Amino acid sequence: MYKVIIVDDEAVVRDGLKNTITWSDHGFTLVGDYANGREALDAVEQHKPDLIISDISMPFMDGLELAAAVNACYPYIKMIILTGFDEFDYAQQALRLKVSDFIVKPITAREIRELLDKTRAEMDEEAKRREDMSRLQSQLKQSLPLLKERFLERLVINGLGRAEITERFAYFGLPPLSSMYVAMVIDIDDFGDREGVDFDAFDEEMLRFAAFDIVSEICAGEGVIVFRTREERMVAVIYGIAEESALYDKAFRVAEQVRHEIERYLKFTITVGIGQACQSTERLPSSYRSALGALDYRFLLGKNRIISIIDLEGKAQTLPPVQPDWDRKLASSVKTGSMQDAQRLIEQMVAELKSSMVPIEACVLHMQKVVLALMNSIQELSAHESGGMNFDPQTMLTDVYRFKTVDEIEQWLKQTVKTVMTVIEGSRTHYTGAQVRRAIEYIETHYANEKMSLQELCRHVLMSTSYFSLVFKQHTGETFVEYLTRVRIEKAKELLQHTTLKFYEIAEKVGYGDPNYFSILFKKHAGVTPREFRERSGA
Repeated sequence: MYKVIIVDDEAVVRDGLKNTITWSDHGFTLVGDYANGREALDAVEQHKPDLIISDISMPFMDGLELAAAVNACYPYIKMIILTGFDEFDYAQQALRLKVSDFIVKPITAREIRELLDKTRAEMDEEAKRREDMSRLQSQLKQSLPLLKERFLERLVINGLGRAEITERFAYFGLPPLSSMYVAMVIDIDDFGDREGVDFDAFDEEMLRFAAFDIVSEICAGEGVIVFRTREERMVAVIYGIAEESALYDKAFRVAEQVRHEIERYLKFTITVGIGQACQSTERLPSSYRSALGALDYRFLLGKNRIISIIDLEGKAQTLPPVQPDWDRKLASSVKTGSMQDAQRLIEQMVAELKSSMVPIEACVLHMQKVVLALMNSIQELSAHESGGMNFDPQTMLTDVYRFKTVDEIEQWLKQTVKTVMTVIEGSRTHYTGAQVRRAIEYIETHYANEKMSLQELCRHVLMSTSYFSLVFKQHTGETFVEYLTRVRIEKAKELLQHTTLKFYEIAEKVGYGDPNYFSILFKKHAGVTPREFRERSGA
């Protein structure tokens, strides 16, 4: 309901309006009626009505004077003027005072009702617009920090003209830039020991906010502009110093304070890349790109550092960073199971990459070449003896990009190689065990074959004679000949005990064509001749 008051020096008019109009039917609540403008003005201060219906001719303060006073203090209150004078001058004054309607008496109750409905509709529409505008202003106020960040991001990434920079700096309340400029990029390395099973996106967002709060406080104290990018990095622009060396000194001082306080209070680390100084705001994108380039060298130099592009200029090499056959040597070490050689080769590669200072893109490409060689080794071994190791080639290649330093890649490579070689070793043990069991089964099935040989057995189990001899001795504790002889003698004992076969017949059944040789071997292993063994057994 809108609040309304009536002002007229004629009591009959006031009573008529009060008693003939059902105000609530038209969306209004009558909060008072007054005989002159002075009384009405006091009531306005008390009730803050939405609408005043006032006569124009009254003692002490007439309707136009009341309209002027209300418009000066409460411009949102609407007024309808009632008058018995149809004069143009009155209408002009009413319009200047922003009076909503100027009605000539006499007026009927029906006209008043129609006027109230019309006024309420106008007030509803205004309220709706006002609420929408209030909401938009609130949203704009909430969005200003983000809008400022996006503007500053465009400034350092794409570059802007001087006129737009000046206009936007004034709009966002930023101090005007002057003298030389240098950009620095601040990136969180990781969140340390927090990155466990209970660490979620909300925790990460809170820590990033805390880091930006520290950076913002330090930069505000140093007169440095700071903002966040869409990539969750923080960018600071240092300016206002005409001498380049002094500008860099300030950049290093701010960067070190930021690095120190985040590590001290938040217990994780950042790396800061400082770009090349420039002499105009239009050149800020160049300084920003060089700061990103400096930050990239975290890959070689490690985390928790301040890296300036001017300290790196001229240090990069274009020669191959490591031995050209390094990846082949690593693959060979993996295949042969030489864990120590593989670990040493990885350490050698990382050390040479660090000392070479080659461009980061070349480092990543080299690491991918190494990963490809490792994957080829895994695939070859999977096909023969690794039991189908579960390594996804695409994942391994993209894994290289998720690391921020070559030290992290070193640890990842070492762990991957260790896992591969452990699986290979276990698979080889399982594989050779199965092959030895196949060989034993073959021996116990074909022991009567006088021509059985090591070569024949190795062809059956698809292994080389040297490797088979090694693993057979490891699994059985005997050589092939020792095992075969023992099996044949045990079979001969069974035949001597449970049959009446002649000795030469038994010798032939256990793989010996020469009965004399059989007797010599039997006595050597059993301690007695075949005849003595049968007699003692009572056969």
